[in-house]
Amino acid sequence: MKRSAWRYLWKSEDIRTKLLITLMLLVLYRLAANIPVPGIDRGVIQSVVSSGGAAGTLFGLLDMLSGGTISNFSILAMGVYPYITAQIILQLLVPIIPALERRMKENPREGRKWMEKWTIILTVPMALLSAIGQVNIFNSLAGQSQQTVLSFTYGFTGASLLPTLTLLISMVAGTMLGIWLGQLISEYGIPNQGLSLIIFSGIVSQMPSRLVSLWSDKQNGWWLTIVILAIMMLTIFAIVYVQQGRRNVPVLFPGRRVGNRMSMPVRSNLPLMVNMAGMIPLIFAQSLLLFPAIVASYFVNAKTAWVASMASGISAVFGGQSGWYAVMYFVMVVAFTFFYTDVLFQQQNYGETLKRQGAQIPGVLRGPATQKYLTKVQRRITFPGAFFLGFVAVLPYILNLFLPASARNAGLLITAAGLLIVVGVVRDTFTIIETELKLHGYDESLIKG
Repeated sequence: MKRSAWRYLWKSEDIRTKLLITLMLLVLYRLAANIPVPGIDRGVIQSVVSSGGAAGTLFGLLDMLSGGTISNFSILAMGVYPYITAQIILQLLVPIIPALERRMKENPREGRKWMEKWTIILTVPMALLSAIGQVNIFNSLAGQSQQTVLSFTYGFTGASLLPTLTLLISMVAGTMLGIWLGQLISEYGIPNQGLSLIIFSGIVSQMPSRLVSLWSDKQNGWWLTIVILAIMMLTIFAIVYVQQGRRNVPVLFPGRRVGNRMSMPVRSNLPLMVNMAGMIPLIFAQSLLLFPAIVASYFVNAKTAWVASMASGISAVFGGQSGWYAVMYFVMVVAFTFFYTDVLFQQQNYGETLKRQGAQIPGVLRGPATQKYLTKVQRRITFPGAFFLGFVAVLPYILNLFLPASARNAGLLITAAGLLIVVGVVRDTFTIIETELKLHGYDESLIKG
Protein backbone atom coordinates (compact mmCIF):
# COMPACT_ATOMS: atom_id res chain seq x y z
CA MET A 1 0.00 0.00 0.00
CA LYS A 2 1.39 3.38 -0.97
CA ARG A 3 2.11 6.18 1.46
CA SER A 4 -0.66 8.25 -0.16
CA ALA A 5 -3.19 5.48 0.56
CA TRP A 6 -2.36 5.63 4.28
CA ARG A 7 -2.81 9.41 4.20
CA TYR A 8 -6.26 8.99 2.67
CA LEU A 9 -6.96 6.27 5.21
CA TRP A 10 -6.20 8.69 8.04
CA LYS A 11 -8.05 11.60 6.42
CA SER A 12 -11.30 9.67 6.29
CA GLU A 13 -12.94 10.63 9.59
CA ASP A 14 -15.13 7.53 9.75
CA ILE A 15 -12.29 5.06 9.10
CA ARG A 16 -9.93 6.95 11.41
CA THR A 17 -12.51 6.77 14.22
CA LYS A 18 -12.92 3.02 13.73
CA LEU A 19 -9.16 2.46 13.83
CA LEU A 20 -8.74 4.58 16.98
CA ILE A 21 -11.62 2.77 18.73
CA THR A 22 -10.11 -0.60 17.78
CA LEU A 23 -6.69 0.44 19.09
CA MET A 24 -8.14 1.83 22.34
CA LEU A 25 -10.14 -1.34 23.05
CA LEU A 26 -7.12 -3.56 22.34
CA VAL A 27 -5.05 -1.46 24.77
CA LEU A 28 -7.79 -1.90 27.40
CA TYR A 29 -7.72 -5.66 26.81
CA ARG A 30 -3.95 -5.81 27.26
CA LEU A 31 -4.18 -3.73 30.45
CA ALA A 32 -6.88 -6.02 31.84
CA ALA A 33 -4.63 -8.98 31.01
CA ASN A 34 -2.32 -7.88 33.85
CA ILE A 35 -5.01 -7.80 36.57
CA PRO A 36 -4.28 -10.83 38.80
CA VAL A 37 -6.84 -13.38 39.94
CA PRO A 38 -7.34 -13.11 43.73
CA GLY A 39 -5.64 -15.79 45.80
CA ILE A 40 -3.10 -16.98 43.19
CA ASP A 41 0.65 -17.23 43.82
CA ARG A 42 2.18 -16.13 40.48
CA GLY A 43 5.64 -17.40 41.40
CA VAL A 44 4.36 -20.96 41.73
CA ILE A 45 2.38 -20.59 38.48
CA GLN A 46 5.53 -19.57 36.60
CA SER A 47 7.44 -22.57 37.91
CA VAL A 48 4.63 -24.96 36.92
CA VAL A 49 4.36 -23.52 33.37
CA SER A 50 8.11 -23.61 32.80
CA SER A 51 8.36 -27.20 34.03
CA GLY A 52 6.95 -28.51 30.71
CA GLY A 53 5.17 -31.83 30.44
CA ALA A 54 1.60 -32.52 29.38
CA ALA A 55 -0.01 -29.64 31.26
CA GLY A 56 2.75 -27.30 30.13
CA THR A 57 1.98 -28.15 26.50
CA LEU A 58 -1.77 -27.69 26.99
CA PHE A 59 -1.28 -24.38 28.76
CA GLY A 60 1.05 -23.37 25.93
CA LEU A 61 -1.93 -23.64 23.56
CA LEU A 62 -4.27 -21.83 25.96
CA ASP A 63 -1.58 -19.25 26.74
CA MET A 64 -1.27 -18.54 23.02
CA LEU A 65 -5.04 -18.11 22.61
CA SER A 66 -5.29 -15.95 25.75
CA GLY A 67 -2.28 -13.79 24.87
CA GLY A 68 0.13 -14.88 27.59
CA THR A 69 -2.38 -14.38 30.40
CA ILE A 70 -2.27 -17.96 31.68
CA SER A 71 1.42 -17.70 32.53
CA ASN A 72 0.63 -14.89 35.02
CA PHE A 73 -2.94 -16.11 35.74
CA SER A 74 -4.79 -12.85 35.24
CA ILE A 75 -8.58 -12.51 35.17
CA LEU A 76 -8.28 -13.05 31.40
CA ALA A 77 -6.38 -16.32 31.89
CA MET A 78 -8.88 -18.20 29.71
CA GLY A 79 -9.06 -15.46 27.07
CA VAL A 80 -12.02 -16.00 24.71
CA TYR A 81 -11.25 -19.72 24.36
CA PRO A 82 -14.52 -20.87 26.09
CA TYR A 83 -16.49 -18.79 23.56
CA ILE A 84 -14.69 -20.48 20.67
CA THR A 85 -15.38 -23.89 22.22
CA ALA A 86 -19.08 -23.06 22.64
CA GLN A 87 -19.24 -21.87 19.04
CA ILE A 88 -17.66 -25.09 17.75
CA ILE A 89 -20.03 -27.26 19.84
CA LEU A 90 -23.12 -25.52 18.46
CA GLN A 91 -21.83 -25.72 14.89
CA LEU A 92 -21.36 -29.47 15.28
CA LEU A 93 -24.82 -29.90 16.86
CA VAL A 94 -26.66 -28.24 13.95
CA PRO A 95 -26.33 -31.18 11.47
CA ILE A 96 -26.92 -33.71 14.26
CA ILE A 97 -30.21 -32.23 15.62
CA PRO A 98 -32.86 -31.99 12.85
CA ALA A 99 -34.79 -29.16 14.58
CA LEU A 100 -31.67 -26.95 14.67
CA GLU A 101 -30.88 -27.75 11.03
CA ARG A 102 -34.43 -26.78 9.98
CA ARG A 103 -34.20 -23.52 11.95
CA MET A 104 -30.95 -22.54 10.22
CA LYS A 105 -32.27 -23.40 6.74
CA GLU A 106 -35.76 -21.84 7.01
CA ASN A 107 -34.62 -18.47 8.33
CA PRO A 108 -30.82 -18.01 8.17
CA ARG A 109 -30.91 -14.50 9.69
CA GLU A 110 -32.92 -15.57 12.73
CA GLY A 111 -30.82 -18.72 12.90
CA ARG A 112 -27.63 -16.64 13.18
CA LYS A 113 -29.18 -14.57 15.97
CA TRP A 114 -30.18 -17.77 17.78
CA MET A 115 -26.64 -19.13 17.39
CA GLU A 116 -25.10 -15.91 18.78
CA LYS A 117 -27.48 -15.89 21.76
CA TRP A 118 -26.87 -19.51 22.72
CA THR A 119 -23.14 -19.27 22.10
CA ILE A 120 -22.97 -16.56 24.78
CA ILE A 121 -25.18 -18.61 27.13
CA LEU A 122 -23.11 -21.76 26.62
CA THR A 123 -19.88 -19.79 27.13
CA VAL A 124 -20.67 -19.24 30.83
CA PRO A 125 -20.72 -22.95 31.88
CA MET A 126 -17.81 -23.67 29.52
CA ALA A 127 -15.78 -20.87 31.14
CA LEU A 128 -16.71 -22.13 34.62
CA LEU A 129 -15.64 -25.69 33.79
CA SER A 130 -12.44 -24.41 32.21
CA ALA A 131 -11.65 -22.31 35.29
CA ILE A 132 -12.23 -25.24 37.64
CA GLY A 133 -10.09 -27.48 35.43
CA GLN A 134 -7.21 -25.01 35.27
CA VAL A 135 -7.12 -24.48 39.03
CA ASN A 136 -7.36 -28.23 39.73
CA ILE A 137 -4.56 -29.08 37.29
CA PHE A 138 -2.28 -26.34 38.60
CA ASN A 139 -2.95 -27.50 42.15
CA SER A 140 -2.15 -31.10 41.20
CA LEU A 141 1.11 -30.20 39.42
CA ALA A 142 2.23 -27.79 42.11
CA GLY A 143 1.55 -30.46 44.72
CA GLN A 144 4.06 -32.76 43.01
CA SER A 145 6.82 -30.27 43.85
CA GLN A 146 5.51 -29.57 47.36
CA GLN A 147 4.20 -26.11 46.37
CA THR A 148 0.80 -24.45 46.70
CA VAL A 149 -0.77 -22.39 43.91
CA LEU A 150 -3.50 -20.85 46.09
CA SER A 151 -3.14 -18.77 49.20
CA PHE A 152 -6.29 -20.39 50.62
CA THR A 153 -7.77 -23.89 50.86
CA TYR A 154 -9.60 -24.63 47.63
CA GLY A 155 -13.05 -26.16 48.07
CA PHE A 156 -16.81 -25.60 48.06
CA THR A 157 -17.54 -26.14 51.75
CA GLY A 158 -17.11 -24.11 54.93
CA ALA A 159 -14.65 -21.23 54.97
CA SER A 160 -13.25 -22.21 51.56
CA LEU A 161 -16.52 -21.53 49.72
CA LEU A 162 -16.35 -17.72 49.47
CA PRO A 163 -12.71 -17.37 48.28
CA THR A 164 -13.19 -20.27 45.83
CA LEU A 165 -16.31 -18.69 44.33
CA THR A 166 -14.53 -15.32 44.18
CA LEU A 167 -11.68 -16.85 42.20
CA LEU A 168 -13.94 -18.70 39.76
CA ILE A 169 -16.34 -15.78 39.25
CA SER A 170 -13.46 -13.40 38.54
CA MET A 171 -12.09 -15.77 35.88
CA VAL A 172 -15.49 -16.21 34.21
CA ALA A 173 -16.06 -12.44 34.37
CA GLY A 174 -12.66 -11.89 32.72
CA THR A 175 -13.65 -14.15 29.82
CA MET A 176 -16.96 -12.32 29.38
CA LEU A 177 -15.06 -8.99 29.48
CA GLY A 178 -12.81 -10.19 26.65
CA ILE A 179 -15.83 -11.27 24.59
CA TRP A 180 -17.57 -7.93 25.25
CA LEU A 181 -14.50 -5.96 24.15
CA GLY A 182 -14.32 -8.11 21.01
CA GLN A 183 -17.96 -7.40 20.20
CA LEU A 184 -17.41 -3.67 20.75
CA ILE A 185 -14.55 -3.78 18.24
CA SER A 186 -16.78 -5.54 15.71
CA GLU A 187 -19.59 -3.00 16.22
CA TYR A 188 -17.70 0.28 16.55
CA GLY A 189 -14.21 -0.55 15.25
CA ILE A 190 -13.10 -2.84 12.43
CA PRO A 191 -16.25 -4.77 11.44
CA ASN A 192 -16.49 -8.50 12.23
CA GLN A 193 -12.90 -8.68 13.46
CA GLY A 194 -13.34 -8.18 17.21
CA LEU A 195 -12.56 -11.61 18.65
CA SER A 196 -9.98 -12.29 15.95
CA LEU A 197 -8.10 -9.09 16.84
CA ILE A 198 -8.34 -9.91 20.57
CA ILE A 199 -6.63 -13.27 19.97
CA PHE A 200 -4.22 -11.69 17.45
CA SER A 201 -3.07 -9.04 19.95
CA GLY A 202 -2.31 -11.73 22.51
CA ILE A 203 -0.29 -13.84 20.07
CA VAL A 204 1.77 -10.91 18.79
CA SER A 205 2.42 -9.64 22.32
CA GLN A 206 4.48 -12.77 23.06
CA MET A 207 6.79 -12.42 20.07
CA PRO A 208 9.22 -9.81 21.52
CA SER A 209 9.95 -11.86 24.66
CA ARG A 210 10.51 -15.04 22.63
CA LEU A 211 12.75 -13.16 20.21
CA VAL A 212 14.81 -11.77 23.10
CA SER A 213 15.05 -15.28 24.58
CA LEU A 214 16.30 -16.61 21.25
CA TRP A 215 18.78 -13.76 20.72
CA SER A 216 20.16 -14.10 24.26
CA ASP A 217 21.79 -17.43 23.36
CA LYS A 218 25.44 -16.27 23.35
CA GLN A 219 26.73 -19.09 21.16
CA ASN A 220 24.01 -19.47 18.54
CA GLY A 221 21.70 -16.47 19.04
CA TRP A 222 22.33 -14.47 15.88
CA TRP A 223 22.22 -17.29 13.33
CA LEU A 224 19.29 -19.04 15.06
CA THR A 225 17.32 -15.79 14.91
CA ILE A 226 18.01 -15.43 11.19
CA VAL A 227 17.15 -19.08 10.45
CA ILE A 228 13.91 -19.07 12.45
CA LEU A 229 12.77 -15.74 10.98
CA ALA A 230 13.49 -17.11 7.48
CA ILE A 231 11.50 -20.30 8.23
CA MET A 232 8.65 -18.17 9.56
CA MET A 233 8.59 -16.05 6.42
CA LEU A 234 8.50 -19.14 4.20
CA THR A 235 5.77 -20.69 6.36
CA ILE A 236 3.69 -17.51 6.25
CA PHE A 237 4.07 -17.36 2.46
CA ALA A 238 2.94 -21.00 2.18
CA ILE A 239 -0.04 -20.39 4.51
CA VAL A 240 -1.16 -17.37 2.48
CA TYR A 241 -0.77 -19.33 -0.76
CA VAL A 242 -2.81 -22.30 0.50
CA GLN A 243 -5.42 -20.20 2.35
CA GLN A 244 -6.14 -18.26 -0.83
CA GLY A 245 -6.33 -21.44 -2.90
CA ARG A 246 -9.68 -21.87 -4.64
CA ARG A 247 -11.24 -24.33 -7.06
CA ASN A 248 -13.63 -22.40 -9.31
CA VAL A 249 -16.60 -24.58 -10.31
CA PRO A 250 -18.42 -23.17 -13.38
CA VAL A 251 -22.08 -22.26 -12.74
CA LEU A 252 -24.66 -21.18 -15.30
CA PHE A 253 -27.31 -18.71 -14.07
CA PRO A 254 -30.51 -18.40 -16.12
CA GLY A 255 -31.28 -15.30 -18.13
CA ARG A 256 -33.84 -12.78 -16.86
CA ARG A 257 -36.75 -11.21 -18.64
CA VAL A 258 -36.44 -7.43 -18.98
CA GLY A 259 -39.61 -6.10 -20.60
CA ASN A 260 -40.14 -8.08 -23.81
CA ARG A 261 -36.55 -9.22 -23.94
CA MET A 262 -34.87 -12.22 -22.39
CA SER A 263 -31.26 -11.68 -21.31
CA MET A 264 -28.62 -14.25 -22.07
CA PRO A 265 -27.65 -16.82 -19.39
CA VAL A 266 -24.81 -15.66 -17.17
CA ARG A 267 -21.72 -17.81 -16.67
CA SER A 268 -20.05 -17.51 -13.29
CA ASN A 269 -17.90 -19.52 -10.88
CA LEU A 270 -18.49 -21.01 -7.45
CA PRO A 271 -15.16 -20.79 -5.53
CA LEU A 272 -14.45 -23.73 -3.20
CA MET A 273 -11.71 -23.20 -0.61
CA VAL A 274 -8.74 -25.54 -0.30
CA ASN A 275 -8.72 -25.04 3.49
CA MET A 276 -12.20 -24.25 4.74
CA ALA A 277 -11.57 -25.44 8.31
CA GLY A 278 -8.93 -22.84 9.27
CA MET A 279 -7.23 -23.53 12.61
CA ILE A 280 -10.14 -25.43 14.22
CA PRO A 281 -8.67 -28.92 13.48
CA LEU A 282 -5.48 -27.96 15.35
CA ILE A 283 -7.49 -27.04 18.47
CA PHE A 284 -9.56 -30.25 18.24
CA ALA A 285 -6.54 -32.50 17.77
CA GLN A 286 -4.38 -30.92 20.46
CA SER A 287 -7.20 -30.84 23.02
CA LEU A 288 -8.09 -34.50 22.50
CA LEU A 289 -4.48 -35.66 22.48
CA LEU A 290 -3.65 -33.86 25.70
CA PHE A 291 -6.76 -35.02 27.58
CA PRO A 292 -5.24 -38.46 28.50
CA ALA A 293 -2.07 -36.72 29.71
CA ILE A 294 -4.01 -34.30 31.90
CA VAL A 295 -5.99 -37.17 33.46
CA ALA A 296 -2.77 -39.17 33.95
CA SER A 297 -1.12 -36.23 35.76
CA TYR A 298 -3.45 -36.85 38.72
CA PHE A 299 -2.01 -40.38 39.16
CA VAL A 300 1.71 -39.75 38.64
CA ASN A 301 2.31 -39.85 42.42
CA ALA A 302 -0.03 -42.77 43.08
CA LYS A 303 1.03 -45.14 45.85
CA THR A 304 0.62 -48.19 43.60
CA ALA A 305 3.82 -48.54 41.56
CA TRP A 306 2.26 -49.84 38.34
CA VAL A 307 -0.39 -47.09 38.34
CA ALA A 308 2.28 -44.40 38.79
CA SER A 309 4.43 -45.97 36.06
CA MET A 310 1.54 -46.18 33.61
CA ALA A 311 0.52 -42.58 34.36
CA SER A 312 4.09 -41.39 33.76
CA GLY A 313 4.20 -43.25 30.43
CA ILE A 314 0.89 -41.77 29.28
CA SER A 315 2.01 -38.29 30.32
CA ALA A 316 5.25 -38.69 28.34
CA VAL A 317 3.54 -39.95 25.15
CA PHE A 318 0.51 -37.64 25.13
CA GLY A 319 2.27 -34.68 26.72
CA GLY A 320 4.35 -33.80 23.70
CA GLN A 321 7.54 -35.40 25.05
CA SER A 322 7.54 -38.31 22.58
CA GLY A 323 8.02 -38.58 18.83
CA TRP A 324 4.76 -40.52 18.65
CA TYR A 325 2.93 -37.38 19.77
CA ALA A 326 3.90 -35.54 16.57
CA VAL A 327 2.79 -38.51 14.45
CA MET A 328 -0.59 -38.74 16.22
CA TYR A 329 -0.98 -34.96 16.05
CA PHE A 330 -0.41 -34.98 12.27
CA VAL A 331 -2.90 -37.83 11.68
CA MET A 332 -5.59 -36.24 13.86
CA VAL A 333 -5.21 -32.80 12.27
CA VAL A 334 -5.67 -34.34 8.81
CA ALA A 335 -8.67 -36.38 9.99
CA PHE A 336 -10.34 -33.44 11.75
CA THR A 337 -9.76 -31.20 8.72
CA PHE A 338 -11.78 -33.59 6.57
CA PHE A 339 -14.45 -34.01 9.26
CA TYR A 340 -14.92 -30.32 10.07
CA THR A 341 -14.83 -29.27 6.39
CA ASP A 342 -17.50 -31.86 5.61
CA VAL A 343 -19.71 -30.59 8.43
CA LEU A 344 -19.39 -26.96 7.33
CA PHE A 345 -19.92 -27.80 3.65
CA GLN A 346 -23.08 -29.82 4.32
CA GLN A 347 -24.49 -26.93 6.37
CA GLN A 348 -24.06 -24.54 3.45
CA ASN A 349 -26.07 -26.87 1.14
CA TYR A 350 -25.01 -25.33 -2.17
CA GLY A 351 -27.22 -27.79 -4.08
CA GLU A 352 -30.49 -26.38 -2.73
CA THR A 353 -29.23 -22.79 -2.85
CA LEU A 354 -28.31 -23.02 -6.55
CA LYS A 355 -31.60 -24.81 -7.30
CA ARG A 356 -33.62 -21.98 -5.73
CA GLN A 357 -31.70 -19.49 -7.86
CA GLY A 358 -32.35 -21.51 -10.99
CA ALA A 359 -28.60 -22.00 -11.47
CA GLN A 360 -26.96 -25.19 -12.67
CA ILE A 361 -23.50 -26.67 -13.01
CA PRO A 362 -23.08 -27.71 -16.66
CA GLY A 363 -23.59 -31.46 -17.03
CA VAL A 364 -24.90 -31.93 -13.46
CA LEU A 365 -28.56 -32.21 -12.40
CA ARG A 366 -29.95 -29.65 -9.94
CA GLY A 367 -30.55 -30.33 -6.24
CA PRO A 368 -29.06 -33.41 -4.51
CA ALA A 369 -26.95 -34.34 -7.54
CA THR A 370 -25.31 -30.91 -7.48
CA GLN A 371 -24.63 -31.17 -3.75
CA LYS A 372 -23.14 -34.65 -4.24
CA TYR A 373 -20.89 -33.41 -7.06
CA LEU A 374 -19.71 -30.35 -5.09
CA THR A 375 -19.06 -32.50 -2.01
CA LYS A 376 -16.87 -34.79 -4.11
CA VAL A 377 -14.92 -31.81 -5.49
CA GLN A 378 -14.57 -30.25 -2.03
CA ARG A 379 -13.21 -33.46 -0.51
CA ARG A 380 -10.73 -33.81 -3.36
CA ILE A 381 -9.29 -30.30 -2.92
CA THR A 382 -9.35 -30.66 0.88
CA PHE A 383 -6.84 -33.52 0.58
CA PRO A 384 -3.74 -31.33 -0.09
CA GLY A 385 -5.08 -28.64 2.27
CA ALA A 386 -5.42 -31.15 5.12
CA PHE A 387 -1.89 -32.52 4.66
CA PHE A 388 -0.48 -28.99 4.51
CA LEU A 389 -2.29 -28.11 7.76
CA GLY A 390 -0.89 -31.25 9.37
CA PHE A 391 2.63 -30.31 8.27
CA VAL A 392 2.27 -26.78 9.69
CA ALA A 393 1.00 -28.29 12.95
CA VAL A 394 4.05 -30.53 13.45
CA LEU A 395 6.59 -28.05 12.05
CA PRO A 396 7.63 -26.83 15.55
CA TYR A 397 8.31 -30.45 16.59
CA ILE A 398 10.39 -31.06 13.44
CA LEU A 399 12.27 -27.81 14.04
CA ASN A 400 13.05 -28.76 17.64
CA LEU A 401 14.91 -31.84 16.39
CA PHE A 402 17.55 -29.58 14.88
CA LEU A 403 17.58 -26.68 17.36
CA PRO A 404 19.91 -26.56 20.37
CA ALA A 405 18.22 -27.10 23.73
CA SER A 406 18.54 -23.41 24.70
CA ALA A 407 16.44 -22.31 21.71
CA ARG A 408 13.62 -24.87 21.84
CA ASN A 409 11.37 -22.80 24.09
CA ALA A 410 11.34 -20.00 21.51
CA GLY A 411 10.32 -22.42 18.74
CA LEU A 412 8.88 -20.56 15.77
CA LEU A 413 8.20 -17.47 17.99
CA ILE A 414 4.53 -18.32 17.31
CA THR A 415 2.87 -21.74 17.40
CA ALA A 416 1.38 -23.33 14.29
CA ALA A 417 -2.16 -22.32 15.26
CA GLY A 418 -0.84 -18.86 16.09
CA LEU A 419 0.68 -18.47 12.62
CA LEU A 420 -2.62 -19.42 11.01
CA ILE A 421 -4.48 -16.90 13.16
CA VAL A 422 -1.99 -14.09 12.54
CA VAL A 423 -1.96 -14.61 8.77
CA GLY A 424 -5.75 -14.92 8.58
CA VAL A 425 -6.45 -11.88 10.75
CA VAL A 426 -3.97 -9.65 8.91
CA ARG A 427 -5.33 -10.72 5.53
CA ASP A 428 -8.97 -10.23 6.58
CA THR A 429 -8.26 -6.89 8.26
CA PHE A 430 -6.56 -5.47 5.16
CA THR A 431 -9.42 -6.73 3.00
CA ILE A 432 -11.95 -4.99 5.26
CA ILE A 433 -9.93 -1.75 5.26
CA GLU A 434 -9.69 -1.92 1.47
CA THR A 435 -13.47 -2.37 1.25
CA GLU A 436 -14.02 0.58 3.61
CA LEU A 437 -11.78 2.79 1.45
CA LYS A 438 -13.74 1.82 -1.66
CA LEU A 439 -17.03 2.58 0.07
CA HIS A 440 -15.70 6.05 0.93
CA GLY A 441 -14.89 6.71 -2.72
CA TYR A 442 -11.11 6.36 -2.81
CA ASP A 443 -9.50 5.11 -5.99
CA GLU A 444 -8.44 1.45 -6.00
CA SER A 445 -5.07 2.31 -7.52
CA LEU A 446 -4.23 4.28 -4.38
CA ILE A 447 -4.96 1.21 -2.29
CA LYS A 448 -3.12 -1.46 -4.24
CA GLY A 449 -0.37 0.77 -5.46
